[in-house]
Amino acid sequence: MEPTQAPEKFTSKDLITDQDVRWCPGCGDYSILKQAQTIVPDLGLARENIVFISGIGCSSRFPYYMETYGMHSIHGRATAVASGLKASRPELSVWIVTGDGDGLSIGGNHMIHLLRRNFNVNVLLFNNQIYGLTKGQYSPTSEEGKVTKSTPMGSVDHPFNPIALCLGADGTFAARSMDRDPKHLQAMLRRAYDHKGTSFLEIYQNCNVFNDGAFEVYTEKTSKKNETLFLEHGKPLIFGDTGNKGIKLDGFIPVVVDIPEGSSPNDLWIHDERDRLKANILARFFDNPSKPNHYPRPFGVFYVEDRYCYEDRMGDQITQVLSQKGKGKLDDLLRGKEIWEIQ
Repeated sequence: MEPTQAPEKFTSKDLITDQDVRWCPGCGDYSILKQAQTIVPDLGLARENIVFISGIGCSSRFPYYMETYGMHSIHGRATAVASGLKASRPELSVWIVTGDGDGLSIGGNHMIHLLRRNFNVNVLLFNNQIYGLTKGQYSPTSEEGKVTKSTPMGSVDHPFNPIALCLGADGTFAARSMDRDPKHLQAMLRRAYDHKGTSFLEIYQNCNVFNDGAFEVYTEKTSKKNETLFLEHGKPLIFGDTGNKGIKLDGFIPVVVDIPEGSSPNDLWIHDERDRLKANILARFFDNPSKPNHYPRPFGVFYVEDRYCYEDRMGDQITQVLSQKGKGKLDDLLRGKEIWEIQ
């Protein structure tokens, strides 16, 4: 089932379909679509070996706009459909497109099991902290006190932290980007694809109709440098208007410090993508930006781990059974190994 010849080259224009893009003008989904169409031609894949699978929601229209194979599946079950496809066709490049409602509410249980099983698929979770398709109800990632049509007095729910959820489910790749930083988003999409295992990429996506400006503090020039922390493996955690602030660890407690001009940042926290413990600390940089003395919000790859993929182990079992002399009989398999003799 492996390709026998080099795939035909194609460009981003070849990925544009004949479908009208039915997102609201100004929606952040347009940028995410553009960055995906930009990086996919450079992956060295044949288009017939690329599949985008979605659930239900604004983000889930994505497969209609990518000239590859795809499926618009059912609410919260894109992860289950993708798992079945990857198990039966492991050579395919499978991308799951979901939202904070689709993927973390009705699909939350499926999401955590996909992460722990570690199928070699890519999850793009569009997080706009609202239900957009159904017209503005609060979602699992909406902040406490969020006033919406379904929470007129403010939400009393405690929101999910998607990166912490991924790490808690033993995900092997956790990263975050945003719709309004095209270069960074392209880099994260490429890193997600390069990872062998389930890559989980949370993408902050602005819903300009029902939750406009939810991530403005991380995207606007006047605040971005002081409120964002871009993670790079092997480099110190530095942020601020002039790179004048950094993060140190006092034991296991992160501390924001000023970096004197001309001084060396070598005593700062050096990011290590392979350190799960510190990745969990970074995932908890999740303070409300309006609070004083809060941490900047991290973007980039939090954690990467090499671990076997589910479909590989399953394939090994099938190969082992088929290699046995005489092979097996279906009746014997169904009967199992437990036998009782009645005297």
